[in-house]
Amino acid sequence: MVLGKCALTPVGGAGDKMGGYKGYGWATVVELLSVAFQSGPYGDDICGIDRATGKPKPMPLGHFFLAINIESLCPLETFKKNTGSLLQSLRASKKSPKGPGRIWTAGELENDQRVARTAQGGMKVPKVLQQNIIDLRKSRPGLKDKYAKLPFE
Repeated sequence: MVLGKCALTPVGGAGDKMGGYKGYGWATVVELLSVAFQSGPYGDDICGIDRATGKPKPMPLGHFFLAINIESLCPLETFKKNTGSLLQSLRASKKSPKGPGRIWTAGELENDQRVARTAQGGMKVPKVLQQNIIDLRKSRPGLKDKYAKLPFE
């Protein structure tokens, strides 16, 4: 790494020479957290295809959510600064000449779309979904106060 001839990728890269095994390890951790706590299915059981018939079948995926109080570990501004520096460093990494020319970090594409849609007045919400949202607001105490007027009303 000191000579600039190799690099570590955050979750692993293509093949053993690029640290791909690290991606496998991270994927295993995610699978364990999403399966083990609820004794959920994994592997072929969540492929979406019934192996005996070849027909589509539901994928009963497990989920795992973790909330961390950042400020119990470090000041929020320090976390934001460190996170920003890390992400900027990843995006500034040397790109593969065969790659798309840009290194995207998690959430960037979605944020770019959110910014573009907001600039155009937001997303179009179908009438049926609008009514569902209004009905939900009516059925839940406190939502009418919090969301007195929705953008599509």
